[in-house]
Amino acid sequence: MFTDSHCHINSDDFNEDREQVVFRAREMKIDYILDVSDDIARTPQIIDFCSKHKHIYTTSGVHPELAKSYQNLNAEKILELTASAYVVGIGECGLDYFYNGDSIEEQKKVFMAHIEAAQQSGLPLVVHSRDADDDMIEMLQRAYKQKPFKGELHCFSSSKKLCKAGLEIGFYISASGIITFKSGESLRKIFANVPNDRLLIETDSPFLAPVPHRGKRNEPAYVVNTAQVLADLKGLEISELADITTNNFLKLFNRVKANG
Repeated sequence: MFTDSHCHINSDDFNEDREQVVFRAREMKIDYILDVSDDIARTPQIIDFCSKHKHIYTTSGVHPELAKSYQNLNAEKILELTASAYVVGIGECGLDYFYNGDSIEEQKKVFMAHIEAAQQSGLPLVVHSRDADDDMIEMLQRAYKQKPFKGELHCFSSSKKLCKAGLEIGFYISASGIITFKSGESLRKIFANVPNDRLLIETDSPFLAPVPHRGKRNEPAYVVNTAQVLADLKGLEISELADITTNNFLKLFNRVKANG
C-alpha cells in the first residue's frame, strides 16, 4: 500500500475531475492521502471533502507565501480546526524566501504560531522550506529546545545541512517527484542517506510531476513513480518501500485511522 503524504487535490487545478483523480489513486493502491491545507480559510472545505473519502485527511495551516495576509494568526486559531478528526497535522507552514523575500519577518511570525500549535497539540508540523535553510534551522532548533514537537520537512529539496538538522530533532524527510528529475542527482545522494524509518513520499500535486509525467499536472497516483526511484536508491523492492513509507506516515500522523 502507498501513501501520498502531501498533495493539494482541493486546488482549482482539479475542479474538473477531482473524483476521477481520487479513483485513479485508488486504482494504483494509494491507500492514504494527505490533502494539505495551505490557506486556513479553505480548510473547512477540505474537511468536508475528506469526510466523503474516508482515506483522505488534511491539516490546519497557512503557506508562507500568504504570511502577510495572516499577521494576526495565532496557535489558538490554528487549533480551532483540529476539532475535526480529519485534521491530522499543522501546516503547511514555514519559510520561503525564493518568491517572498520581502516578507521574511512576517513569515517568521506566522511560522512561530504554527510551531506553538504543534507544541500545544502534539500534532505533527508540516514544514515548507525554500531558500531559507539557516533561518529554518535556527527556528526549529530553538523552539525544539523550549518544547519538543514532531514533524516533517515536506517536498525536501534543500541542503544536506537542513536535512541533518531535521533528522537530529526527529523529523521525517519527504521525497517528491524532484528526485526523479535528471537535475536531482545531488538530492538523490541526500535521500540515499536518510534512514529508512524517517522516509516519506509525496506528490505535492498538482506541482512537480515525476518522470515520466514531468511537465503535466501532477496527481496522487504518480507517487508510485517517486517510490520506484527511492526504492532503487535504497536497494529495496517497491513493495517494501511502499510499506516502509506508509508505516512511517501512520507513525507520524498517528491521528489517522486505519479505515482506508
